[in-house]
Amino acid sequence: MRELETIVARLEQGEVDLEDSIALYERGQTLKAHCEAKLKAAEGRLEKIVLGASGAEGTVPADAA
Repeated sequence: MRELETIVARLEQGEVDLEDSIALYERGQTLKAHCEAKLKAAEGRLEKIVLGASGAEGTVPADAA
């Protein structure tokens, strides 16, 4: 996440040449996808914890939060 924030900051400054901007953007997209996958996995784990042994009772869908 920290690297993604650094990339965004560099791109927002506008002082990076075109080739480096493209490379930074591509790296940012990769990092964004990685962070989203980790978040989705964490949401799935939390949903399982909420489910517990009681099955569907008391569940909160991950995307409703």
